Amino acid sequence: MRPAPTILHLDMDAFYASAEQAAKPSLRGKAVVVGGLGPRGVVATASYEARVLGVHSAMPTAQARRLAPNAAYLVPRFSLYRTVSEQVMELLGRLSPLVEPLSLDEAFVDLEAGGVADDSVSARTMGERLRTAIREVTGLSGSVGLAGSKMLAKIASEQAKPDGLVLIEPGTERELLAPMSVRTLPGVGPATGDHLRRAGMTTVHDLAEAGEAELVRLVGKAHGHGLYRMALGLDDRPVVAERDAKSVSVEDTFDVDLHDRVRVRGEVERLAVRCVERLRSADRSGRTVVLKVRRYDFSTLTRSETLRGPTDDPTVVREAAARLLEAVDTTGGVRLLGVGVTGLADFTQEDLFAQAADARELAARSEEAPEKPAADDGERGGGPADEEPARESAEQLAARRWPAGHDVRHAEHGHGWVQGSGVGRVTVRFEEPGGPVGRVVTFRIDDPELSPADPLPLVRDPVDYSSWPASLPKSRSGPLSAAGGESRP
Repeated sequence: MRPAPTILHLDMDAFYASAEQAAKPSLRGKAVVVGGLGPRGVVATASYEARVLGVHSAMPTAQARRLAPNAAYLVPRFSLYRTVSEQVMELLGRLSPLVEPLSLDEAFVDLEAGGVADDSVSARTMGERLRTAIREVTGLSGSVGLAGSKMLAKIASEQAKPDGLVLIEPGTERELLAPMSVRTLPGVGPATGDHLRRAGMTTVHDLAEAGEAELVRLVGKAHGHGLYRMALGLDDRPVVAERDAKSVSVEDTFDVDLHDRVRVRGEVERLAVRCVERLRSADRSGRTVVLKVRRYDFSTLTRSETLRGPTDDPTVVREAAARLLEAVDTTGGVRLLGVGVTGLADFTQEDLFAQAADARELAARSEEAPEKPAADDGERGGGPADEEPARESAEQLAARRWPAGHDVRHAEHGHGWVQGSGVGRVTVRFEEPGGPVGRVVTFRIDDPELSPADPLPLVRDPVDYSSWPASLPKSRSGPLSAAGGESRP
């Protein structure tokens, strides 16, 4: 534990939904739900207006629609979210060399390591200045927690939501934690929480009073020891600048189970290419390709193949995933497919001889495999049904080409976003970030003047923070840059 609250935890407020509201003037102040929109879709993020109606992340989208039928339901735009996240992380990196990202919208920062704070006053000042900088650069709000440990900084940011700052003074941890639910502590999920409740422990104070020996008896040595320390407010974990990803993966859940084997293979190859795109965007390569298949009965199978060296070649990953699929029975139908790469490295092994050998081996297999005879009428195998994937309906094609919430451009009307599609039509609202509410126009889904577009910046002319925070006066002597914020005794 530190004697000063110089560990900062930033958590952007309803990140995906807030980004969509900032990008779409017509959605500001309205309920917005971002996630999968199909029958099996799940909510990724809900705006605060939707949360008031009971919608929350990880909820089935079908349930969310019942609770908030008039909300805007949008497909995620990860390219936009990653761009905004990079802007935020760049600001954090200017505060300290020790920044520990947890996700696109969340990170710890060691302010003391950056030399920008060493007491409560300077830490609060820098926290408020960070919130101001994030709003001016991205147009979005973030909540900040400040404390002497990572655990308490995260608890403080939760209390600060939305759009606030909470500072926990060192020495007040036990008093603050005592009345809180045991579920507040990291690692205490529903099952552990219920187990502790049956033992008569519902608050952090109860855990501290029970003692370490009793907690070890209830939940095991490793968990019990850690739980007792957290109940006392003790957490000496450092902020770690490098959090090495163990894998990169993508997966899709299908609205209707896939039965056609060729269609399944096509989806696997498409996912493999997407996985490699994510791998390359992180400047990584990987050695082990993993295939995930969830069948009609919810049984989940995983298969893996380890390559001769790390690769970021889409052809290599695609062919490896296809080979793995050959060993999986998909007869009854497939509801989910996923492709991942593990054994990550920051280089690609240029083993030309190995790649050539693999190519020759694959070619030899193809030559040795006998050709399928043409099937007679009425005979199974070899016919169009086995060679062509099942055709998607017009509704599915429209939803795939024009996802709700995604950007488009029209030759006459300019930039807009898809409000919805169906019955051979796509409805677009033409508006841009920072502009007025736009007009709505409906087109045929094959209109030649309408095309997909890249997201526009949320802030057209952001404030230049290239010299921040060095250009600012010393934080301990400068005034607060924003009102608000609390200190928790």
